[in-house]
Amino acid sequence: MDNANENRAPAINSAAAVAIIRNISKYYAGNNRTVLLTVAALLAGGHLLFEDVPGVGKTTLARALTGSVNGTFRRLSMTPDVLPSDLTGFSVYNRKTESFEFRKGALDCNFLLADEINRTSPKTQSSLLEAMQEERVSVEGITYALPQPFMVIATQNPVELAGTYPLPEAQLDRFLMKLSLGYPDVESEKRVIAAGSSVKRDPEAQAVASCEDVLRMQDEVNQIFLSDEITSYILRLLEATRKDRDIKLGLSPRAGISLAKAAKALAYLNGRFFVLPDDVKQLFEPVCAHRLMLEREAVLTGITPEQKLRSLISSVPVEK
Repeated sequence: MDNANENRAPAINSAAAVAIIRNISKYYAGNNRTVLLTVAALLAGGHLLFEDVPGVGKTTLARALTGSVNGTFRRLSMTPDVLPSDLTGFSVYNRKTESFEFRKGALDCNFLLADEINRTSPKTQSSLLEAMQEERVSVEGITYALPQPFMVIATQNPVELAGTYPLPEAQLDRFLMKLSLGYPDVESEKRVIAAGSSVKRDPEAQAVASCEDVLRMQDEVNQIFLSDEITSYILRLLEATRKDRDIKLGLSPRAGISLAKAAKALAYLNGRFFVLPDDVKQLFEPVCAHRLMLEREAVLTGITPEQKLRSLISSVPVEK
């Protein structure tokens, strides 16, 4: 790497990130890659969607992450009766002061865990869009900034579809990553069963980092060097999805921005001040699979977005 790039190197201090990863591992008995990607999403300033069957630790992992940071946390079960005002807040009339007062909603926190997000109504789901993208809410024409850092962690069950409302593409696009935890390995599952639970009862009491630590690390991640070669590689991957005949809706520029942000965060966690092609390859599937829409014929033949992305990553050269 040339001297110009070396001069751009930020001062990497990921001790707090390492502490968060180790702390999560105390409560969540799953594979290390999932934990690493979860923390990468936090440091990239993105939102997370966990999609898997019940009982594999989606909520456990989310609580372990949020409990590791000394920030405000709210958990909301996204049932059909949840209203947009429950998220954004609302104004009430105070008879004593003869004025309206704003009552903050569930979004007024650093971490919002939205359980079973696909069970609430599309109107309520759409109320998350501005908050996830702009980090603010608008109520009766007045805009309120959300606390920083701000992260939405949502869960959904892909198997039980009765009474659910699939997330629209616009909202899916706001999630930096979609992760599937899968079943733990034999040794991990043995520890979970022996302990009777995969999580300690009070993870919030075990906070190992502050919100200021997270904001500092997010700023350092933004300074990670992304070379022109890596940027071109990302662009070629995006273009490949737009030209593939099995793909109805290719990846948008926002997907490319998300992939670059996540790659910077992964490089940071690995102690580097520059992104490597392997960072992009590791993140291509978790960052992009939920943004891809396949043609009906491809779906009927059993092709999945994950399979299609793995095929593309093997066919697009790193350098051109």
